[in-house]
Amino acid sequence: MAAPRDWLGAVEEEGNSGLQGSSGVEVVFPSDPATPAPLCPHGPTLLFVKVNQGKEESRRFYACSACRDRKDCNFFQWEDEKLSEARLAAREAHNRRCQPPLSRTQCAERYLKFIELPLPERKFCQRCQQLLLPDDWEKHREHWVVGNISVGQLGRPSQLLLPLENKKTNAQYLFAERTCHFLVDLLPALGLTRVLCVGTPRLHELIRLKASGDEKSNIKSLLLDIDFRYSQFYMEDSFCRYNMFNHHFFDGKAALEVCRTFLQEDKGEGVIMVTDPPFGGLVEPLAVTFKKLIAMWKEGQSQDSSHKELPVFWIFPYFFESRIRQFFPSFCMLDYQVDYDNHALYKHGKTGRKQSPVRIFTNIPPSKIILPSEEGYRFCPLCQRYVSLENQHCEHCNSCTSKDGRKWNHCFLCKKCVKPSWIHCSICGHCALPDHSCGAPKDGCFICGELDHKRSTCPQITASKKVIKAVRKQKQRKSKKTKMETVKEQSMNHTSVTRKKKRRERAHQYLCS
Repeated sequence: MAAPRDWLGAVEEEGNSGLQGSSGVEVVFPSDPATPAPLCPHGPTLLFVKVNQGKEESRRFYACSACRDRKDCNFFQWEDEKLSEARLAAREAHNRRCQPPLSRTQCAERYLKFIELPLPERKFCQRCQQLLLPDDWEKHREHWVVGNISVGQLGRPSQLLLPLENKKTNAQYLFAERTCHFLVDLLPALGLTRVLCVGTPRLHELIRLKASGDEKSNIKSLLLDIDFRYSQFYMEDSFCRYNMFNHHFFDGKAALEVCRTFLQEDKGEGVIMVTDPPFGGLVEPLAVTFKKLIAMWKEGQSQDSSHKELPVFWIFPYFFESRIRQFFPSFCMLDYQVDYDNHALYKHGKTGRKQSPVRIFTNIPPSKIILPSEEGYRFCPLCQRYVSLENQHCEHCNSCTSKDGRKWNHCFLCKKCVKPSWIHCSICGHCALPDHSCGAPKDGCFICGELDHKRSTCPQITASKKVIKAVRKQKQRKSKKTKMETVKEQSMNHTSVTRKKKRRERAHQYLCS
């Protein structure tokens, strides 16, 4: 595992700027969705374009929606690339091989058989991360097998399974008990009875455990997660294998209908979506997916309820606030610090850079969400929301301005509050870290460089596309000309060699005669 602080610092830079240094990759959502994207083991791929400050590369390409590292999924295809039938067949075979060995129905059947076994016969293979039936024992005889799996352990699969640690694809930083209990205790106070858990397995577990042990608890949950291992522990109506980066249900229409039914139950009343995506995931495809889930919920609403919104808790680092609000303007960020059991550095209660940077973004009015005073939160009557103790109200900004749990300072030149470690730079004209690089590329549009919009909404994008198309045609003509010249040169060389060979043969015949 890479050092989390270094990695999350890089993510913070990306979140703050929307760029990866002076260049990066952006998702393209085609205007014609009728053309299906090619498939990889993680479902439909996404269309990307490589961009640099001031210009865009000429060719767009398809790549995996979930994996940003080619080592995890090496799918790559140019948008205009034509594949042979043989390559398409090979790709389809590869996608099938990468799927779990058991279907969703088979996993459910095995689970029912497993819970009927006597306690000494309930075994779990740590190496294969699999519940074992008696017929499986011989195959796993030399593996590390744990026995006497209790009903309580089956109810907390996240404690049996080893967390996946790929930070960009499916990093399983699991909520600490403190965070889980805060969220579960908050639900009844908000009048919520159903939770769509998108990538939050530990919250799903606690809701189910509380419902089974407390007759007064009527809260239900449905887990959507890309980790197929959870199929072993849940029936089809409580878990769907799902890719949140492309809204893909791996078990097809049956799983989609399970999700639809859950969202639209009781005419869509009393349901909330809680999601905790991998921090390295791109915000735009996540936002597109969440809007599709919201649209699914809206289908069950009456016309009188068209003004209502599906309550959402999007759990993400605070430095993605501007990106999230770009897609969901009604969202606000709570001061509550979300922490994780298996994260080495970022935990609640620590100070400075070691505080958890993870917050809750929501469309629920913040005045309705009471943060625990015993954990250091207080109510600000001016802002009408709960904030951390260090988050002081700024009379100039008329707001509690801190984002990271520290007291921020007001800069009269920038006319806003900034982090305490920042100073005003007269060269750059804004506040930054003391050791920052002056004149570094600024945020904004990759095409024209303006700061008030992104490439996808640039007014010059039409002209840019014409230029790109012209450049592409020029490259194709140049490539074709180069190939023809190469073939001609090879032909001339071949003719020259043939002539020399014939001369040597005639000379040899003359000498022998």
